[in-house]
Amino acid sequence: MVEYRIDRRSGVATYLQIVQQTKQALRMGLLEPGDRLPTAREVVEATAINPNTVLKAYRELEREGLVEARRGLGTFVRATLGTGPADSPLRGELTDWARRARAAGLEREDVAALFASVLKEHFEGDDDR
Repeated sequence: MVEYRIDRRSGVATYLQIVQQTKQALRMGLLEPGDRLPTAREVVEATAINPNTVLKAYRELEREGLVEARRGLGTFVRATLGTGPADSPLRGELTDWARRARAAGLEREDVAALFASVLKEHFEGDDDR
């Protein structure tokens, strides 16, 4: 099951953080069709956010066809986004790279900026891939 982490300083709306983290879990193979998302109550207890925010995120995911709400049962994954499982060799290489970047003294924001720059360079024009 996915555990949401809310960054109140990110400038990204809370419901969008939930949508983004759910999509990331789908891309990484951490969530698969049939899996149940945490209930709104579980998310509220873990993150101290408004239940309506969770419901808004889940409605957005449902609108995109990624999840479906089943009355009285919860919200379940309908589709996946990824082709790269969480145990991909590329993940290990990226983990090694992140360790080297940290050892070199880079801060999280530096690493994010560097990674975003490389992504832009190699995926320019690939809209949402």
